[in-house]
Amino acid sequence: MLQEALREIKRGTAEIIDAQSIEKLLKAYFEEGKTYTVKAGFDPTAPDLHLGHTVLLQKLAIFQKYGAKVQFLIGDFTAQIGDPSGKSATRKTLSALEIIENAKSYKEQVFKILDPSKTEVVFNSEWINPLGASGMLTLTTTFNVARMLERDDFDKRHKSGISISISEFIYPLLQGYDSVHLKSDIEIGGTDQKFNLLMGRHLQRAYEIGKEQSVLMMPILEGLDGVQKMSKSLNNYIGVADEPNDMFGKVLSISDELMWRYYELLSAKTLDEIEVLKNGVADGSLHPKRVKEELALEITERFHSEESAKAAKDEFDKVHSNNQVPTEIDEYGCDEEIWIAKALVDCNLAPSTSQARRDIKQGAVKINQKKVDDEQLQLGSGEYILQVGKRKFAKLKVN
Repeated sequence: MLQEALREIKRGTAEIIDAQSIEKLLKAYFEEGKTYTVKAGFDPTAPDLHLGHTVLLQKLAIFQKYGAKVQFLIGDFTAQIGDPSGKSATRKTLSALEIIENAKSYKEQVFKILDPSKTEVVFNSEWINPLGASGMLTLTTTFNVARMLERDDFDKRHKSGISISISEFIYPLLQGYDSVHLKSDIEIGGTDQKFNLLMGRHLQRAYEIGKEQSVLMMPILEGLDGVQKMSKSLNNYIGVADEPNDMFGKVLSISDELMWRYYELLSAKTLDEIEVLKNGVADGSLHPKRVKEELALEITERFHSEESAKAAKDEFDKVHSNNQVPTEIDEYGCDEEIWIAKALVDCNLAPSTSQARRDIKQGAVKINQKKVDDEQLQLGSGEYILQVGKRKFAKLKVN
């Protein structure tokens, strides 16, 4: 059982610092029933999470399965500074109201993955506010500027003459102090958080709390394109709050190669179960599309329900396998003849007429399920089913 737990915990990780301590904690759990704490911090900088964020949540859920009490830390104080990790300029700070609203949204979303009975939601303003000026000055004496400038992003900005605010130097100290206050046994985060995560170990030593947290880092999840990290700004993301049909369709749109990466980092299936699927695809007994559908069903069910996931699959099959029109599509109307490119924009199927024309040139536009190749087409009186790509539909009535 111990080896199985270690294998699942190490699964998909980019780096683990002090893996021996993690093994000791697990051993104490299996032999003596002792629990331990795993901390993960989230700055509530946006109201919605995407699957890239849930990589850490999935790992926390694995730890909960093997005896951990999760310290889900919402950085309501540190969010007012802004995490400088990987940033080439000082980040804009958030208002207190934005932080409260975003934190509320986070709490609603994370319990679709985590077990509430094994999760403690904490806000770091609870112990940083009482720290006061004296406590903050003591904290700053634990680390020097020269070492802070060894950090890659700070070093690049310093050498380029780009401003670094003092508050940004304070950020990793405060994140590390969270581990001092919480007395965390393990902290997990993305690979871009290494400096901040190690600060927790450093400060636990400096404050002599009697332990040094192990650090487990997860890789950054690639987006739908399989190249760049999942990001809303790159529009290659699957949102936790996406509608079931969109979520299911987006998962099915990933490549067969990327599918295994998603299985490893996002699925609740064990490594042995995933290996069975891989072998089935390799020997031809399982079709890759069928295996990908299984993943899409699992993810959609996690954030919605089994019924919603099955309905999304049925709808996908109806539209994509049987070439039918979706059951529910948005309806629009106009009072006179309209240019096809403008119609696509007005129906929210394209962001601009120039993009609409590009879509037509690329053969991505259909009217009443027939491909359109005339960029200057005018739509006269009648009803039309407009389609761009495989997933975007609208009904247009021209009077």
